[in-house]
This record gives sequence, C-alpha cells and structure tokens, in this order.
Amino acid sequence: MNILILGLVLWILPHLFKRIAPGLRARMGNAPGKMLVTVLSLAAIALMVIGYRRAEFVPLYMPAAGMGHLNNLLMLVAIFLMGVGHSRGVLRARIRHPMLTGVLIWAVAHLLVNGDMASVVLFGGLGGWAIAAMLLINARQTWQRPEPGTIRGDAINLAVTLVLCAIIAGIHIWLGVNPFAGTYG
Repeated sequence: MNILILGLVLWILPHLFKRIAPGLRARMGNAPGKMLVTVLSLAAIALMVIGYRRAEFVPLYMPAAGMGHLNNLLMLVAIFLMGVGHSRGVLRARIRHPMLTGVLIWAVAHLLVNGDMASVVLFGGLGGWAIAAMLLINARQTWQRPEPGTIRGDAINLAVTLVLCAIIAGIHIWLGVNPFAGTYG
C-alpha cells in the first residue's frame, strides 16, 4: 500500500504545484516545468500500478450487483469528456473542466465496482485530486471560453472514445478482469 500511496502523492503534488505555488512554478520556466511534471507523472503511474497490483485485498464494502454495466457506461462518458478539451467540437465551449470531470467520473465508476481498500485509496485519491484541482482553478482564474467547434469534432471524439474503450476493455480482459461481466469481486 505504501508504493500506491507514494504514487498518488507523486501524481497529486506536481499536478497541484502550479496552483499552490504559481510563482515558484513560473520561475522554473515553461519547458523545464512541463518536463518535470511529465517525468514525475510517468513515475507516479508506474508506482500506482505496481502498488495497486501488490496491495493486499482488504474488503471495505460489497459493490451492488450489476454495477459493472453502470461502470462501463460511465467509462464511455469519462473517456469522451477527457477528449472534449482537445477536440474541435461544440462541447469544448460548454464544459469548463472536461478532463478533470472525466477523471472524477472515471474514479466514481471504479468505486462502484471495487470495494477494497486499495481501490478506495487509488480511485478516491485521484477523484479527490480532480475535485481539488477544479476548485483551485475556479478560485484563481476566470474561464475564457474557447470558440465552439462543430458537431463533427464531437463525432470524431466519440469515435476515438469507442476505440479507446475497446482497447481499455481488452487490457482489462488481458489482466484478468472482464469489464462486461456485470458484477465484479
């Protein structure tokens, strides 16, 4: 569990650094600052995956039957939202924090189907980070709405979402977790 927690901390701190210490972050420069966050993020992901896979299974609650189906639907929404900010669709001018909202929905979806301690730490921690990041951004910046794109941009994002969901499902199946089973645990 310590490796998982270290990975979470290594993810959260660099991602909130710009919000918590903007002056210090600005003095680092744009390229070096982004490089540092990238390197720490990759290390954090590796530690979170290793820590989660090694964590002892400590049940906290029993997920309700059939939550896997709701999880799959929420994952479609989450992945779609994560792409909205990078798309040239209509929705990018309507949703202020599409990527962070997608991360929050991803975290909630996984908490619906995983009731163990490691899952609560991982998904709860990343969901909490997404909420904290949105609150910090909202407190310090007014939103400059981007120009809306076209429905074609949203359609392309939807197509990419479906492909990514298929890839993610394949990876889960390869790891021994069938996301189409309906009930996990």
